Amino acid sequence: MKTFNLSLTTLVAALILAGCSTTKPPEQVKLDLPAQYRESEGAWKLAHPADDADRGVWWSVFGDAELNNLITAATQSSPTLVMAMARVKEARATAGLADADRAFQLSAGAGPTRQGNATSSSTQWRAQVNASYEVDLFGRLSDNSRAAALDAQGQEAAYRSVLLALQADVAQQYFAIRSLDSELDVLQQTIKLRQDALRLTQRRFDAGDTSELDVAQARTELAVTQAEEEGVQRNRSQRDHALAILLGKAPAQFTLATAPLQAVTVSVPPGLPSDLLERRPDIAQAQRQLAAASARIGAAKAAFFPSLVLTGSAGYESDALHNLFQWSSRSWLLGPLVGTMLNLPLLDGGRNKQNLAKADANYESLVANYRQQVLLGFRDVEDNLSALRTLDNQIRFQEAAASSAQLAARLADSRYRNGSTSYFEVMDAQRSSLSAERAKSQSIGQRALASVGLIRALGGGWDSAEPVALAQ
Repeated sequence: MKTFNLSLTTLVAALILAGCSTTKPPEQVKLDLPAQYRESEGAWKLAHPADDADRGVWWSVFGDAELNNLITAATQSSPTLVMAMARVKEARATAGLADADRAFQLSAGAGPTRQGNATSSSTQWRAQVNASYEVDLFGRLSDNSRAAALDAQGQEAAYRSVLLALQADVAQQYFAIRSLDSELDVLQQTIKLRQDALRLTQRRFDAGDTSELDVAQARTELAVTQAEEEGVQRNRSQRDHALAILLGKAPAQFTLATAPLQAVTVSVPPGLPSDLLERRPDIAQAQRQLAAASARIGAAKAAFFPSLVLTGSAGYESDALHNLFQWSSRSWLLGPLVGTMLNLPLLDGGRNKQNLAKADANYESLVANYRQQVLLGFRDVEDNLSALRTLDNQIRFQEAAASSAQLAARLADSRYRNGSTSYFEVMDAQRSSLSAERAKSQSIGQRALASVGLIRALGGGWDSAEPVALAQ
């Protein structure tokens, strides 16, 4: 009796020590984060995790019906989004498989067993119901199940990241095309002016009021502007093709009608950047991956300790098929038919040790990845906040420059028509006017792109009147 009590005490102590040794690293990592953004004057507010929150129809803040239709069409037809949803379904199925390992298993079967020796042989018929259940002594099954569930949540976050990226890409391509349309409008108006100037110069040359040099210069300026128009047209066509692919269409099946860009003015509410870590799906995915790696370390540690599988079977057994289902042929078995119920790994060639080292290394990598994603998130917001702030000032200066350049071009043209100056002055003034107008159009387009970029960096917009739900 004393020996039995000693053995039982030793086993209990071993189980307690084993339970202590399966401690997992933390699933959350504390980061040294700034109190506020350098480029934002808003106050930082306390974060509440919201990575699975609806982003709403954030693009509605731009008030563009055509953009609304394009983004809706993209979310319904994009192959990229379909692939992301397929990965979500696969991860959910994998999580279901991990949960199945923790469940009670029951199966039924029937069939013969033939055995014999040198002198005789016999056939044994069996019809049995088999049951098994693995007791999760050290949390290996629960850790595997939690890791798989966190992987599924990470894939859901990845889906939201792909969805947000798709919507933002559509918006940015749309505004880039509209910005090019504005440039084309400026260039086409300039080409008309160049053509009028060429006709005027040709008449003056025919009348003997000017030299052939002025005619050649007028033709040069017209050809240069026409070449610039072709370059912008090429860029627009490529953007148009890229937008078609985002919509899930071939370039031949889609084209966006030409329309100049209307100025986009999106105001950033004070304190909004503090939502960054709450809603950015890529950061949420990195955190879920980190938590899953922590759970897998627990499962790798549990593999060093005993596993307990409870099994049993009951049914009928007979050496004659016609007697199989008679009451006298009933049989039962508690415990495994082959092997043992309680298994403790002793020598495995270092497999469990290497699995644990692999899990530890993966965890360290994902900690660094999580920190990196957070830092990249802060950089994205800072970049776009800085772009919006500087572009507002830049556009204001460019509007003033464009107005002055237009006035200078009109005055130079008037002086040339009156014979008070040479064509060089007209040409230089028109170049300055064209350059100022194109620069203003480009900056307005860049501001629209930066507005979309800020919304993307924040993990979604701040207008949630109509939620966009994750497809079930």
